[in-house]
Amino acid sequence: MNLERVFRVLGLIVFAIIGWEIGVIITQTPNPLTDLSAFRWIAPLTLVGAIIGWVVAPYLTTRPAVFAIRVVRQIPIEQVVAGAIGLALGLAVAALLGPTLAQLPYPFGAILPVVASIIFGYLGAMIAVLRGPDLVHLFTRSRRAASRQVEPVNSEPAIAAVGPQALLLDTSVIIDGRIADVAKTGFLSGPLIVPRFVLAELQYIADSADPLRRARGRRGLEVLDELQSLSSPKMEIANLDVAGVREVDEKLVSLARQYGYGLVTNDFNLNRVAALQGLRVLNLNDLANAMKAIYLPGERMRLRIIQEGKEIDQGVGFLDDGTMVVVENGGRLVGRDVDLTVTKVLQTSAGRMIFAVPVA
Repeated sequence: MNLERVFRVLGLIVFAIIGWEIGVIITQTPNPLTDLSAFRWIAPLTLVGAIIGWVVAPYLTTRPAVFAIRVVRQIPIEQVVAGAIGLALGLAVAALLGPTLAQLPYPFGAILPVVASIIFGYLGAMIAVLRGPDLVHLFTRSRRAASRQVEPVNSEPAIAAVGPQALLLDTSVIIDGRIADVAKTGFLSGPLIVPRFVLAELQYIADSADPLRRARGRRGLEVLDELQSLSSPKMEIANLDVAGVREVDEKLVSLARQYGYGLVTNDFNLNRVAALQGLRVLNLNDLANAMKAIYLPGERMRLRIIQEGKEIDQGVGFLDDGTMVVVENGGRLVGRDVDLTVTKVLQTSAGRMIFAVPVA
């Protein structure tokens, strides 16, 4: 006999007793077994109660329990702990108000202490869950500020020991793949954090019906495997989330603001939004542009012109790092290696563009 059937039997018995008692109250018969006219009413009510108990017992016991277990498993452990602490604090406040409320005239003195316990317990749990990360960040910042004010015994200027800043990785920079090469160079000192909702988005992309999206998602998962194999910097899959927020970009910005993390991305819009909120943003496209070779007007280079430009008698070539070089009077030199003199360097939102002319 499974657990649900046990509760059905218990529900049948309990509701049958309730039906019996209702029949006794309606007929006002102290001993229904000796009064057949009253028993004609009590027996059907008992039977109806038993049937209702058999039907509704699972919906009052096992079904809500299974639903609650499923919901609780999806809640991060941080929110469960914060809710328990908030509930305890709320009940403590209600307990302090209880003796005062109990002195009120009847029925308020009997009802208000219970109502206060429910209200303050709910408020405490809700506030702790919704504002828990902010409170942790506030206490952490206060402790750091206090540690900076402590002077060493030798009266030399105190220097706060601040560890490397943790960096949040967004989906675009993982799929791009260059983050693994940058991490191997040792330029990223802080630990790399990948929230579980970013990992879930990568899995969703990897399972897409579109072959291109599927390939991008699988490439992102391979990059995560590569990052996880590095001894430094450490990469961590963190069980972080933001309640009430559905968009991945909004969650990343909220986490970076709450915990003081940096944000690594290739997304232009996410970069702008995070920068406007005063967050530290590392954009690999900006890094790539900064690492491109710098040519000044008047310098010489040798380059193969591979195609004609948009303007008349204009040629186009590319440096090894992908920088476009526009060559005036170079349309007739397509397919040839030419010595060029740089005339102008233009920085655009798409990158750096160099203008040059063939050496006379």
